[in-house]
Amino acid sequence: MSNQFREAFQRMAKQAQKAGGSAGGGGAGGPNKAAAAAARSVFALGGAAALGYGAYNSVYTVQGGHRAVVFNRFVGMKESVYGEGLNFNIPWVERPIVYDIRTRPVNLQTLTGSKDLQMVTLAIRVLHKPNVNNLVWIYQFLGLNYDERVLPSIMNECAKAVVARYNASELLTKREQVSKEISMELTKRAHNFNIILEDVAITHLAFSPEYARAVEAKQVAQQDASRAKYIVLGAQQEKLTIITKARGEAESASLIGNAVRKNPGFLKLRRIDAARDIADIVAGSGNKVYLNADTLLLNLLGEADDKFEKGIGSRGSGSRYF
Repeated sequence: MSNQFREAFQRMAKQAQKAGGSAGGGGAGGPNKAAAAAARSVFALGGAAALGYGAYNSVYTVQGGHRAVVFNRFVGMKESVYGEGLNFNIPWVERPIVYDIRTRPVNLQTLTGSKDLQMVTLAIRVLHKPNVNNLVWIYQFLGLNYDERVLPSIMNECAKAVVARYNASELLTKREQVSKEISMELTKRAHNFNIILEDVAITHLAFSPEYARAVEAKQVAQQDASRAKYIVLGAQQEKLTIITKARGEAESASLIGNAVRKNPGFLKLRRIDAARDIADIVAGSGNKVYLNADTLLLNLLGEADDKFEKGIGSRGSGSRYF
């Protein structure tokens, strides 16, 4: 385009020089010829400028991942959607509007209430793109910043509507189901605005500090209750152990008593075992001990045994007379 202007100026300069030369040698007809030459030069310059402007503005390029719609000054929006590459339009009459149709993220954080009136802070990330076949409608009713006009409001409304169906505890245990319902609601609402949602995800879920403290206190109480339950079970087991041990000792004493009544030799056997243990202890001691043999149960064949046998015999004979 600059070369065309340069050539036009060069032609105009040459024509002016010719007109000046002819004016100097032609007398009265010189001024008229000079004016005509100047007019021709102006018209040539204007034609070159118009040609350059038309050539520059008659084409436009649509980059990859983009689409274009065209506004016509006489008929309004054209129904066609133009793809990637080089496209043509009429300068001044038509104006292209280029849309980015690649997937883009939108993040929203909202404060809403659950079914049990607990305040929940919810953050949602949405991947969206415009419907390529309806770009003309999107430009006519929403403009280029369609996502800023539509998505924040419907995301906020859908998130609050879904969260209100669940209790605070269910929002944690059924997080996948909550995310799925929010995605379904958002997709349905965005379809009315010719916006395609590719993915909806809950990126953050938090409760109020009061509720968090209450949940922590509940967990501590449950742990204390479980610990107390195990303590009670341990006490019950210890009680059963003591009862069983007492029963065993009672049965053992009863069996020993029966054995002594039936056979006095059983008691002698026990005395022999006791005397053996005492003798081992005394023998292992480094000190000299002088004690009564009867006290240490070492007099196994002394008068104590005779008296014991006589006592047992007298008891047995006395029971016969009863």
